[in-house]
Amino acid sequence: MPDSNAHAGAASGAKGKGGAAAGALTDSRTDESRFRVYTFVVLTLGIVAAFAVGTWLPFDGSAKLWWIGPVLALAFLLAEQLGINVDVRSGISWTISFTEIPLVIGFFVAPFEVVLAAHLVAGIGTLLARKVAGRVLYNAGAFLLEITGAFAVAGLVTHAVGGSSMPWVAALAGTLTAPLVSTLLALAAVRVLRRRMRVSTAIRLTGRILVVGFVNASVGLSGYLVISNTPQAWPLVLAVFLGLTALYWAYSDLLREQRDMEALSDVSLMVARSGQQAAARPASRGEDLVGGVDVREWATIAERIKDQLAAGRVVLRLRLEADDPMRVVVAGDDLPAIDPNADDPLLRLPGAHVRHFRITEANPDVRAALLDRGAQEALVVPLRSANQLLGIAEAHDRLSRWRGFGKYDVQLLGTMASHLATSLDNRRLLATLRHDAYHDPLTGHLNRPGFQQVAKDPLRESAEVVVLRIDLDVFSTVSDALGYSWADRMVIAAGRRIRDALGPDVPLARLEGASFVALLVDCTNDNAHLVAERLRVQLSAPYPVDRLSVEANAMIGYASSSGEAGEVDVDGMLQRADVAVRATRGGDEVRGYVPSMGQIFLRRFQMVTQFRQSLEDGHVSVHYQPKITLPNRQVAGVEALVRWVHPEFGRLGPDEFVPAIEAAGLIGVLTSFVLEESLRRVRKWLDEGLRISAAVNLSVRNLGDEDFPAKVQRELERFGVPPELLTFELTESGVMSDPQKALPILRELHSLGIELAVDDFGTGYSSLAYLRQLPVDQVKIDKSFVLGMGTDLGDLAVVRSIVELGHSLGLTVVAEGVEEDVARDQLEAMGCDVAQGYLISRPLPEDRLEAWLQARTARSPGRHSETVLTLLT
Repeated sequence: MPDSNAHAGAASGAKGKGGAAAGALTDSRTDESRFRVYTFVVLTLGIVAAFAVGTWLPFDGSAKLWWIGPVLALAFLLAEQLGINVDVRSGISWTISFTEIPLVIGFFVAPFEVVLAAHLVAGIGTLLARKVAGRVLYNAGAFLLEITGAFAVAGLVTHAVGGSSMPWVAALAGTLTAPLVSTLLALAAVRVLRRRMRVSTAIRLTGRILVVGFVNASVGLSGYLVISNTPQAWPLVLAVFLGLTALYWAYSDLLREQRDMEALSDVSLMVARSGQQAAARPASRGEDLVGGVDVREWATIAERIKDQLAAGRVVLRLRLEADDPMRVVVAGDDLPAIDPNADDPLLRLPGAHVRHFRITEANPDVRAALLDRGAQEALVVPLRSANQLLGIAEAHDRLSRWRGFGKYDVQLLGTMASHLATSLDNRRLLATLRHDAYHDPLTGHLNRPGFQQVAKDPLRESAEVVVLRIDLDVFSTVSDALGYSWADRMVIAAGRRIRDALGPDVPLARLEGASFVALLVDCTNDNAHLVAERLRVQLSAPYPVDRLSVEANAMIGYASSSGEAGEVDVDGMLQRADVAVRATRGGDEVRGYVPSMGQIFLRRFQMVTQFRQSLEDGHVSVHYQPKITLPNRQVAGVEALVRWVHPEFGRLGPDEFVPAIEAAGLIGVLTSFVLEESLRRVRKWLDEGLRISAAVNLSVRNLGDEDFPAKVQRELERFGVPPELLTFELTESGVMSDPQKALPILRELHSLGIELAVDDFGTGYSSLAYLRQLPVDQVKIDKSFVLGMGTDLGDLAVVRSIVELGHSLGLTVVAEGVEEDVARDQLEAMGCDVAQGYLISRPLPEDRLEAWLQARTARSPGRHSETVLTLLT
């Protein structure tokens, strides 16, 4: 190309005659048709302009100067080959050449026709030598317009400045016209081919071309004038020319480094952003991913690499897992079909270095591989991480350089390959983490977050979606009896049965333990019930685990979105299915959710969330039930019992709200409240001279709190209550559920001097074995035996046995549930120590308890100057 200018390249990406070319142009038929019309217009305008300028500036040279034409052609050809390519934007390159120098000299030594012919011969010859044959007609038209425009402007300037007074002005103006014309034609070609290029970029490119053209023209003009007047000065002119060439090469390297850094940054950002987007969304069905990134995003990355290398084609072969086949992503020319089973030497390169292959220098195997790809040369680099092959990157046929890929291209592709390998490795790790985040490691099914993600779209799109909740009731039993490894085997087997029963397309998740959940889309309630019944039968069949056969039972609850007003969320459906499963404990093993079920759990939820506020508002109080000694009928103490009058639900029984509060982890708050109220009451009695103890119930969770004894000691010291006036009652099952944890707490409490009592004694199955080990002072006979003494000889025998056992161990025996005189008399005859029940008094609030004590007891002095209260008969 005869100047620092721009031309549109071939649609395949081959650059036109050396300037800022539009590479990587679209291959669509529409674009080709548009460009053919544009080529016809440019060529026609060039021919017409050449005839017009030739008529205006007729040839007046001498035949003796025949050698000027070949010399100019050679000069143009040499200047073209010394051109320096700089990629300035995606698919756009700018060639810094020295064609302005022979052009400006041509104004002085040759007529228009000779310069035009020399330029055409050099330019078209260069295109043919570079095998860029697809745009010869367009470039021929551009050559014509450049030279005709240059001579036309020079002629106009000559007439304007008065002939030959300043011929160098006309030559300089005409020389600058040539690159300006070629730049405008190239920008128009970019527009015709619908390639994006910002206006600011076009203006900067045009300004750079004019500046370089002016410098080149000035150097050529000055050199010609100096040599023409002083022939001995040609070494100086040559030195200036070489210095200018060195500056251009340095400038080219700086621009290329800048572009390479921009390209590396672009590729890294594209991969990072695509990875972040892939991580932010769960994988959808049918989504085409490689390394966790959409294939279309990899195609964009490949296109960016191709543009930066000015390659005809870039091929990325990517593999996420070692056993997976490679996915091929192509940017640029279509890749010919290659037998995947063929032995391809370009796909088994060792190391991670870039290899440069040329068809003229390659061995037969590599030459055949290049021919299979339809390429003359290729840069190939494996993408490796920790000696594992993640993929291969290939770049075929450098198009914007006559001499093909250079060392800068090799360095750039190597650096990009390193970035891509790191990105692929990170994407693989991200895909693994993403899979683990949404899948259960034991069964391989979805976990709760994975199920929530998968269920969102069906719940939004379908009117009839059913959530099945499946619970196996043997998990904890098998874990305790055989160990967790055996229980895990059962869970895996159950997961397989559910998958086989529901099919591979039904979303299935393991929630926790032996609980599963499945999503049925476009399913009615009736069909859901049938599916659940069939599934329950299959899950309830015995499980062969090694040489054992474990019996199991399944409970299934389901909730349907049909008939629901408004948008239904996943968590709400899961909660309803869970409520339905809990309802199966009433008898039926398959239950569908109905709104009335939700009211029960909503009530419990409100109780738990409102408990603390109720404590502060005074809705929770402590009632006291007196206990008397037998047979002297003295008031020995009271049992503190909590009561809650809810502003919405009314009076709540302890059996209703205590389990919910305990499950919510608030039992410590409740115990502290009752303990504080009881000690305050005992302190008040002590101030009145009454020595009455208070009994407070403990929970299993209290016995698991290592700091509990210290808290109790602080409360005793705070109110100044002797430890023996405080009794803690604990259930038999609570102690025996985890005796290793409960015993140290009980021993520490007992060492403080606090009385300990086993409540509901006789209902457990292991208490007799542990009773001697427990540091307890009292046993309380469960009221169910006391109530049945009058009609059931067995209950009577149990009560007698407990009394005898307690006394043999030196324990105080307390009977609760005493409601009749006969029962009191029987207990007194057996030697029972303390009685408690409705016969004596119901649980009373503090003010009514004071009235009861005053009305039903007589006061007498005790052994320690305290007043003793005796029940009046």
